[in-house]
Amino acid sequence: MTEGRAHFPVEPWSLTEVGVDMASLGVHESVFALANGHIGMRGTFDEGEPIVVPGTYLNGFFEERPQPYAEAGYGFPEMGQTVVNVTDGKLIRLLVGDSPLDLQYGDVIAHRRTLDLRAGVLRRVTDWRSPAGREVRVTSTRLVSLVRRSIAAIEFQVECTDDQGDLYIALQSDLLANEDVLPGPSGDPRAGSALARPLQSELHVGRGRHAVLVHQTSLSRLRMAAGMDHDARS
Repeated sequence: MTEGRAHFPVEPWSLTEVGVDMASLGVHESVFALANGHIGMRGTFDEGEPIVVPGTYLNGFFEERPQPYAEAGYGFPEMGQTVVNVTDGKLIRLLVGDSPLDLQYGDVIAHRRTLDLRAGVLRRVTDWRSPAGREVRVTSTRLVSLVRRSIAAIEFQVECTDDQGDLYIALQSDLLANEDVLPGPSGDPRAGSALARPLQSELHVGRGRHAVLVHQTSLSRLRMAAGMDHDARS
């Protein structure tokens, strides 16, 4: 694995990460987040790993949790509210030959990620060499719509950049619910109770390149649906 400290060149109307800094991964996930006031997504890598805290959030979507007290008092709230991570639809796993794309392994030949503050999109270009020696370039563009605020979209491109002949490439896209969002033990037991599997499955449908998941929270009884569609070209 080739790993160096990322640096941020000074540019107008954009924030660019050059290189991969595993030690600051969680910070960069926050810096490269996208949001439109309704839906927000942390700036995790498309392939899902490496990751510190996954996060896809809906404004006003929360779970309730009891507020226990050693001694009850007038006006003490009986329930608290915690914003929860909803269904994650931004995962695109890439298999290069027999090797999954993971920047912790193989060699990162080059990596550049740019948050365009004018266009409201996150762009990424990564050149990666697999442990088996095959090289690919991954280019992606991610956005959350400012017109139809419930929509997010990702354009994901893969190109073989070596001269070793044909290369087998496979892509897998996921709708993933109830991800583990606590990177370590929490000092607040209430947080764990609210964030551990807050979504209860109600409906799942998959047809061709389309998929829909519907979930509801246990206590706040809020319901959300996540759907995805794919346009694959070669």
